[in-house]
Amino acid sequence: MSMVTFKVSGDYKNTEKFFKRASKASNPIDILKKYGEAGVNALSSNTPVNTGKTAESWDYKITDTKNGIRIDWINSNAEQGVNIAVLIQYGHGTRNGGYVQGRDYINPSIRPIFDRISEDAWKEIVSK
Repeated sequence: MSMVTFKVSGDYKNTEKFFKRASKASNPIDILKKYGEAGVNALSSNTPVNTGKTAESWDYKITDTKNGIRIDWINSNAEQGVNIAVLIQYGHGTRNGGYVQGRDYINPSIRPIFDRISEDAWKEIVSK
């Protein structure tokens, strides 16, 4: 049977400092609630409007999973089991054989929110 040995010199001051800062960071769920609302506002204001129902139907859900915390933006406007926000985003066929081109409004709306989450999360860890 062989043995593996590691020898380490120096100290772990910087590593310990990083983990102490990370452990003092605000509750991530509370932070994500702020971004959940910001995402809902961005999606609502950028959703193409016909009746306004799809724009008014945005919400968010935060889930604590075994791999971390997840935030989902959800649109509840559906007709005959089909989500209207998805039809607007990706396009759809019509009853008479036509096609309505999709409009990419979700990605440009939510990208700045993802960027802010990333930037603010890093600032939160580094500043503590």
